[in-house]
Amino acid sequence: MNNVKIYSRFERFWHWTQMVLILLLMITGFEIHSTFEAFGFETSVRLHSAAGWAFLILTIFAIFWMLVTGQSKQFIPVRNNVKQQAMYYLVGIFKKAPHPVKKTVDCKLNPLQRNIYFGLIILVFPVQLITGFLYLFFHYPNKPFALEGLETVAVLHTLGAFLLVAFVIAHLYLISTGHTVTSNLQAMITGYEELDDDEKEVQVETTK
Repeated sequence: MNNVKIYSRFERFWHWTQMVLILLLMITGFEIHSTFEAFGFETSVRLHSAAGWAFLILTIFAIFWMLVTGQSKQFIPVRNNVKQQAMYYLVGIFKKAPHPVKKTVDCKLNPLQRNIYFGLIILVFPVQLITGFLYLFFHYPNKPFALEGLETVAVLHTLGAFLLVAFVIAHLYLISTGHTVTSNLQAMITGYEELDDDEKEVQVETTK
């Protein structure tokens, strides 16, 4: 096993900032829907709007970074080993089966993660941003413009929110599936992760 730098400083900044913003958006969003009370309605609306703008800016910087550094290849979806990866998470890991796809410096995400993150980046995040800003500018508070059919916009935005909740729950489980229960978490904090010799040098076939 070798301690290898696998996550750059920006990747870690992006990950943790995105996490904080998503949690803030979830908490304030559900309070706006009167699910519970935390900050108060008016404060939640302001925090939700500010977090939405911050998430948009972070996303623009992240897309620019991925394109410039070539890291966008990490999120290209693949078909190979997706079923095997899902079965590993559902059954194999509890039987101490070997991981079907090894992580490498050049391939940080397994096939299932690639497809899920691609869906988030291409579909869920854009829908949330578009519907959120439509609702912000055409509905609250007392804007001079009116937009008919906001019910559909609100339903789509809420559906996206529940998808993000499901992703966060699944993500918390996936954090514990590294070499040790805490190794994935430690890697996203320090940038370093312990990889086998063949893991750090060889790119897996699923990236082709």
